[in-house]
Amino acid sequence: MANTTIKGSDILSKDIKAIIEQAEKDCENEFKKIDKICEENSLKVLNSFHKNEVVESHFNSTTGYGYNDAGRDVIEKVFSDVLGSEDALVRSQFISGSHALTVCLFALLRPNDLLLSISGKPYDTLDEVIGIKDNNSSLKSYGIKYDQIDLVDNDFDYEKIEDYLKQNKVKVIEIQRSKGYSTRKSISIEKLEKVIKLIKSIDENIIIMIDNCYCEMVGVIEPTSVGADIMVGSLIKNLGGGIAPNGAYIAGKHDLVELCAERLTLPGEGREVGPSLGINKQILQGLFMAPSVVASALKTAVLASRVMELLGYEVEPKYTEDRVDIVQNIIFRNPEALIEFTRGIQYASPIDSNATVEAWDMPGYTDKVIMASGSFTQGSSIELSCDGPLREPFIAYMQGSLTYPYGKLALMKAVENLLGKGGND
Repeated sequence: MANTTIKGSDILSKDIKAIIEQAEKDCENEFKKIDKICEENSLKVLNSFHKNEVVESHFNSTTGYGYNDAGRDVIEKVFSDVLGSEDALVRSQFISGSHALTVCLFALLRPNDLLLSISGKPYDTLDEVIGIKDNNSSLKSYGIKYDQIDLVDNDFDYEKIEDYLKQNKVKVIEIQRSKGYSTRKSISIEKLEKVIKLIKSIDENIIIMIDNCYCEMVGVIEPTSVGADIMVGSLIKNLGGGIAPNGAYIAGKHDLVELCAERLTLPGEGREVGPSLGINKQILQGLFMAPSVVASALKTAVLASRVMELLGYEVEPKYTEDRVDIVQNIIFRNPEALIEFTRGIQYASPIDSNATVEAWDMPGYTDKVIMASGSFTQGSSIELSCDGPLREPFIAYMQGSLTYPYGKLALMKAVENLLGKGGND
């Protein structure tokens, strides 16, 4: 069965549980690789807790201005260690990863500066931030210019990047590692290191900014360890471990992080203000659990890749491919199948399992989006979720799972719902 694709009317006569059990056997070697990465990242986190002498009093809450918040300060030291960066800003005042990206862009760019994306168009939620879509509060409205260079065959267009940088004065280069709602592959740390070396050989003053959402702890090396100047991620994704209720981080060179802190709060006060409001314990505990939770999400994604491949669907990445992020693409090529699979994930969720999700006009997106996210924290992508825009080729973007058993159960329910609605032609 390991090399057999199950198609057509055969599907409904098969025992879905047996298919999943076979897929688990096929995935054993991949699971072992994930466990090894989990152990390395767990040691990294534990060592940082010890180095920075995290103690119970760091859980204490501050209010108002948030002066002298020792727990908040130690959190930022721990994150900096774990991410391999000079400094980090970790705050609940960040509403989302997109908000942290926006703060970072506005902190680093000034009127007449040029922002260049070399991984194609960024995630849809940045369209109005950059000014790709008109907004009077965009970077464009402040006279900041934008250009982009698309990927070629799932890699950077090195020749075009080199030519562009020799002909234009670029202030910030933005790279989005995860695929977003696109059909490309996510960007590996090896490709990132290669392109950073090229950029710095041409102009060492260019600021290289990485959108690292969905990618943390998938491997053991983060972008700031291979030359990136600054990177951004959300705490309701990987590093929050399913425990942090909100927030995000910006990590990188000290002077750049300081600029971001003053853009988040105000010049002259920067990181010295911002009350923790009792969230310190959840952020620390979430980071402590993150290696294990990310591993569970990866195992769920690998299993989903193999199961859906056995059922005759296109998947990316394949179950044996190296992973860059926690996202699994399932390419349905028809809207009904995308909708029913997504609804199955919702039906298997711990929260709002009685809801039947519908596609809707989600703020920040150009197409209707269907999204299953029956999570304890609203919008949490490290808890199992599945979503996708209703546009060709009708891809489900599945990610997360706090534990592997819950992920497997949800996959079973999604497949049952899909096949029960005649989702395979």
